[in-house]
Amino acid sequence: MNLRPQRRQAPDLNLTPLIDVVFLLLIFFMVSTTFDKETRIKVELPEAATQDERNEDIKVLDITVDATGRFFVNQKEVINTETDTLKRAIEKEAGERRDLPVIINADANARHQSVIKVMDAASQLGFVNMTFSAKQPSVPE
Repeated sequence: MNLRPQRRQAPDLNLTPLIDVVFLLLIFFMVSTTFDKETRIKVELPEAATQDERNEDIKVLDITVDATGRFFVNQKEVINTETDTLKRAIEKEAGERRDLPVIINADANARHQSVIKVMDAASQLGFVNMTFSAKQPSVPE
């Protein structure tokens, strides 16, 4: 019978797998993160049931898309539906200011592509504050 106290060895912790996992997570987050200008575009969808209080002294850029896909910038019709023409019309109305809020008034029957074209043209010019307008629903009596 051996009654001498036995020396236990301290457990070894192998940190290699832990470091590998941390590096894999780091690479995953670096690859999946985008740093484009498009991530700065904020699109606010207003509640249709509430009324927007707007100060009339503040200048806004009002872009309207009708049901047929025609564009109007501050109630002035754009001559065609090309993106370059729309960008020139927006630049003409906004001048050098890129901090103006852009209000997109799209007809309920307008094509989604037309609305995306307006958003794309405005974002290419540097506008980042865009909202959509909606009318209040009628109250049944």
